[in-house]
Amino acid sequence: MLKANHITVRYGDHTVVDNLSFELHEGQWLMLAGPNGAGKSTLISAIAQSVPYTGVIELEGADIRRYKAAQLARKVGVLAQKNAVGYAYSVEEVVGLGRYAYTSSFLSTRDEGGREQVERALSLTGLTELRHTSVLALSGGELQRTFLAQVFAQDPQLLLLDEPANHLDLVYQKHIFSLIGQWLKQPGRAVISVVHDLSLARRYGTHAVLLNEGRCAAQGDISTVLTPDNLRSVYNMDVYAWMREMLEQWQ
Repeated sequence: MLKANHITVRYGDHTVVDNLSFELHEGQWLMLAGPNGAGKSTLISAIAQSVPYTGVIELEGADIRRYKAAQLARKVGVLAQKNAVGYAYSVEEVVGLGRYAYTSSFLSTRDEGGREQVERALSLTGLTELRHTSVLALSGGELQRTFLAQVFAQDPQLLLLDEPANHLDLVYQKHIFSLIGQWLKQPGRAVISVVHDLSLARRYGTHAVLLNEGRCAAQGDISTVLTPDNLRSVYNMDVYAWMREMLEQWQ
């Protein structure tokens, strides 16, 4: 579905992502792991065409740069850590914005199947009863679910997540990741996530790219990437021992 070839991102003389290559296939949930400053979020931005890069990113066999904005929006959805809102749109209106790429022309309201997609997204995220509520009145978890519903209504094939539950409490973290897991079960879909919580990565990821200072330290199946040796080399600590120590407090 996606193939990244020798991706490099530089800001001046500073290289943030250094000659990175990987592949993503249908049904996979690829976790981008590594310490702060490893280049995870920058890589997501490169895939989303938000930052300049060298190398080639292919989406379904074609250079992603060749896609028009509306075409790309039909195939790739992005959910960020935080989503600022400054207007009193209703939940339903914000979710409906996910259908913008499907309108036939500027100022057109024609979007066959759009109403059904919005209704499905509201139902899936548990927001049907809040559909007429102003987003300015929502809690942090409700607001993040609203933007997740917007991405679901967009109905992309590839979902890019930049720490989507990082600022949410445990209940909403579980809810958000479970919803994404359900979405991924449908044919023709894949997910790439930036994660700091390695427990979430192990729980939901199928594959991983472990980054350190912009370079790939390991990639492949999640169980072969997040090994004690790989994690120790990147985090400079015994991550497995730390995880076991934290778990013992609950036994």
